[in-house]
Amino acid sequence: MANKKSSKKDLRRTAKRTVYNKSAKTALKTYVKKVKQASAVPTADAAVVTAALTTAVKAIDKAAQRGVIHKNAAARRKSRAAKAANKVLNPAK
Repeated sequence: MANKKSSKKDLRRTAKRTVYNKSAKTALKTYVKKVKQASAVPTADAAVVTAALTTAVKAIDKAAQRGVIHKNAAARRKSRAAKAANKVLNPAK
């Protein structure tokens, strides 16, 4: 256990950040899951898929900007979500 005042404060700060980061990461997973679920439906509506993808990309970018996830991880997640959405939006490819 920490003895110094600054160390105790660091522990409190870390605990707060952990809660925020965990919540943000969970939300990101939910947004990406919604894109994949919208894309998986055989009669998927392009507007629904596009809206889900837009929301997911915005949330991923915001998380990367705030340091919740690494910028390369953000790029990877956006790419995978877009790939899933493009199967519905561009079926010829």
